[in-house]
Amino acid sequence: MATEFDKYAQKGNEFLSLLENDLKVPSDKAFRILKSVLHTLRNHLEFEESLKVIAQLPMALKGIYVDQWTPGQRSPRMHHVKQLLDEIRESDKSLAAYDFGDDETAKSSVRAVFRTLNYFLSDGEFEDITAVFATEIKEFITGSIGHGRMAL
Repeated sequence: MATEFDKYAQKGNEFLSLLENDLKVPSDKAFRILKSVLHTLRNHLEFEESLKVIAQLPMALKGIYVDQWTPGQRSPRMHHVKQLLDEIRESDKSLAAYDFGDDETAKSSVRAVFRTLNYFLSDGEFEDITAVFATEIKEFITGSIGHGRMAL
């Protein structure tokens, strides 16, 4: 009989598996990419908005989202996708060059994370997330998901 913990792990693994398959990378790399994008995202959301995101994430991802988080501290507003990529790379630290490569590879990786997030977050929550970013970044994020939800 599966425990509640097993069920939480299963949903987190489902998320990570979707991302791995989209990225076509091993799970450890997909995990680092996901963590860097989530940390960058949360650093730009208001506290209340972060709580709404957390509420919709699988339990295992909630822990990733809040790891080393200092609520109330928000990063300065970004205006360009390059700034987003730079901040994500900074979050990944010493493995950034391996995990994200050049800007085109980084864009592809970040798009995959947002496609996967779109599967798990409500349409309204996804819209709330994109609303905090400047137009160029908002268009990049919404362009990442295409039309509708990721198919399983």
